[in-house]
Amino acid sequence: MPIYNAPLKDMEFILNDVFQAEQFWQDNENLAHLDMATANAILEEMAKFSKNVILDLNRPADEEGGAQFNNGEVKTPTGFKEAFKQFAEGGWVGLGAPEEWGGQGMPKMLTVLADEMIWSTNPSFMLYPLLTVGAGMAINDRASQEQKETYLPKFYTGEWSGTMCLTEPHSGTDLGIIKTKAEPNQDGSYNITGTKIFITSGEHDLSENIIHLVLAKTPNAPAGSRGISLFIVPKFLVNADGSLGERNAVAAGSIEHKMGIKGSATCVMNFDGAKGYMVGNENEGLAGMFVMMNYERLSMGIQGIGAAEFAYQNAAQYATDRLQGRASTGAKSPEKPADSILVHGDVRRMLLNVRANNEASRAFAVYVGQQLDITKYSTDPEAVRKATDRVALLTPIAKAYLTDKALDAALEAQMCFGGHGYIREWGMEQCVRDLRIAQIYEGTNGVQSQDLIGRKTIKCNGAYVAEYIEEIRDFANGLDADLNFIKDATLDAATEVADLTQFVLAQAAENVEFPNAAAVDYLHAVGLLSFAYMFARIANAAKDKDGEFFQNKLALAQYFAQRILPELDMRIAKVKAGSDLIMNFSEDYFTSQA
Repeated sequence: MPIYNAPLKDMEFILNDVFQAEQFWQDNENLAHLDMATANAILEEMAKFSKNVILDLNRPADEEGGAQFNNGEVKTPTGFKEAFKQFAEGGWVGLGAPEEWGGQGMPKMLTVLADEMIWSTNPSFMLYPLLTVGAGMAINDRASQEQKETYLPKFYTGEWSGTMCLTEPHSGTDLGIIKTKAEPNQDGSYNITGTKIFITSGEHDLSENIIHLVLAKTPNAPAGSRGISLFIVPKFLVNADGSLGERNAVAAGSIEHKMGIKGSATCVMNFDGAKGYMVGNENEGLAGMFVMMNYERLSMGIQGIGAAEFAYQNAAQYATDRLQGRASTGAKSPEKPADSILVHGDVRRMLLNVRANNEASRAFAVYVGQQLDITKYSTDPEAVRKATDRVALLTPIAKAYLTDKALDAALEAQMCFGGHGYIREWGMEQCVRDLRIAQIYEGTNGVQSQDLIGRKTIKCNGAYVAEYIEEIRDFANGLDADLNFIKDATLDAATEVADLTQFVLAQAAENVEFPNAAAVDYLHAVGLLSFAYMFARIANAAKDKDGEFFQNKLALAQYFAQRILPELDMRIAKVKAGSDLIMNFSEDYFTSQA
């Protein structure tokens, strides 16, 4: 069976040493109730739950075929219902939710680490509370006081759960062409009619009610995305006293048969004049849904970290135990028939690539979490502005770059197993299958790259990137001379990405097709710079500390600078190659046969 041990020491290092989390919390009156001792206790409890409760449910859920659909009802895999009850009773659904609604009010830079452990051990399970948390955020941000009082407390006890209903059979990325209708009733409610697809947790047996957040168009709504409104559509209508009433006219028509995350019910949802209640203002629903979507996008990045950490631990253990061949310098274990494959440079290369990705990704997730905490809890308007801009810039990177690199990492870890990585026994093939979706849902990584280069770079004339690079340069310039190996690498990368951004702005002004063609490579360039920044922070935190643990941080930072960061030159070259090489092929070329 696969193994997993939460990387608690690494997590504490990132919080305490790299980001001085306790000081950050104590300096903010809204977070001053939290200290490192409490944070560590929370992470330790989640480590126990993830390892002892949900890890052993992951493989059986996949093998039994995942969630089962029968006549409109969904049964979750064996053990999920009991585990979810334990999860909810432990207060985990509301770990980061406002205390006034029954949550625990923990900051994002802590919850990303708790979430990572669940993603590592059982991604299908994680998707059930994940959608609830996201729906709760949207309701808390946009809904009326009455709606908040009705739905939010039940979310955080686990009695009710939430969904996000956007996609339609003909409408994925282009939400402006959705067909779902919302007809007003005299009592202020609406009748919602339409079909939504790919709805995670649309139907299941874990909670007594499911609260759907649905995008729909009212009569005479403006065309396109400006005419979309957001509605609460409960599975069971809620009576005035908070009790459940009659079944609403919404039901699952089927569930998808998927490559991975089979334990998560991905549903086709049919709304047949279901009663719904508008959230926020008419025609402003997309902004409300983006509150939830941006949360989910960061969560996909954390899904990537979780999978890559799981893959690394299993690959490293396998490489230690697997005896094949002898070291080039002579037998390391002459008493054994062969040496461990850890003596081979190529195996070490793969493992180091994965380890470097995981540690930079984890630091980056906590960094983005800290920016989100500033936007939520800071009383300094300028700090809030900067953090808001930073989150806008980094959200597509957190989603796309972290998941792209996570799949690369998982594949390299799988390769360490040789043929054993391809069969079910070792858990790696499921890990790869489960992870693949992270690059696709919540807006494909290609779409995220369009967001970065278009809305977050060109639209603001590079202001977001420039301010981010200024922060990186300020930090790197302050590093001691004994860290020149990462200082110089980071500063050089900052200059190269700054120059590349100017190139992008100039080309976009001349050629409307350029941004779309260059977007993915540009996102990876900014991602590489971000990882260099994270390793600069990691190295700075480790440099004055004794012990192998901290010295290894410095060695890994050096590995990143010399073995991984050079990929930046390739990405820059691809961006500068322009769009003509791509766009000059005729459409017929792609379907014509030789």
